[in-house]
Amino acid sequence: MNYSTSASFGGYETARILIPGFYFASLCTFFFYVFVSDYVPNPFEHAYFILEFLFLVLVSGLTMYAKETTKRRRAFLENQPSAFLQEMTRRYPTTQPLQENEARQLYFYILNHYVPSVFHEKVFFFGTVYHIMIQIRRTSFWFAVISIIGIAIQTAMGFSFIAQQELIFFCVFVCVIYLLNVTYNKADRKMQENYQDQIFWLQMNESLLKELLQKYELSKKGSAS
Repeated sequence: MNYSTSASFGGYETARILIPGFYFASLCTFFFYVFVSDYVPNPFEHAYFILEFLFLVLVSGLTMYAKETTKRRRAFLENQPSAFLQEMTRRYPTTQPLQENEARQLYFYILNHYVPSVFHEKVFFFGTVYHIMIQIRRTSFWFAVISIIGIAIQTAMGFSFIAQQELIFFCVFVCVIYLLNVTYNKADRKMQENYQDQIFWLQMNESLLKELLQKYELSKKGSAS
């Protein structure tokens, strides 16, 4: 992996942390002012507000990044290029079928050493967009739920809708963001298109795959003996 690819990878991974974290921290701040500040003292009215906000951005962003819940989604798991490699080995009588972890390991080796760099950029870019959009969707959903609960609680306490107009506006905003993200869901489709492009490259380089599979078989036998 050359320097430019490494730099791109670092930039994309940073975006996967900071953008969802910034969105979460921003919604937390807005929700505090439109609802929570009516009941507890405001901790953001001092000189440390920016430091607290940045801390929340990093902690929330790193937490969502570490959980990697987006990788459990159907659009991420279906049509994986590594699964295509597994299927190929089942068709070759001269090679042993690859296990899932072996196919994934071989796929990343091929991606890093043989697949053109333009594919790397697409993998990083669409993977980052997919992760960010899913996290924004989930964050919007939960803030919408919390806002609706807050409106219901205040309505039960006798608050009029006019008195809750800021909270209602916030609720409508996050609901619209969530619905737009679900209705115009390009993240899942682009992720699948990205996989199909990689699988097509593998299909067009079948002779190279056979050679690499043979080398992989020999390396496994060598390490076993």
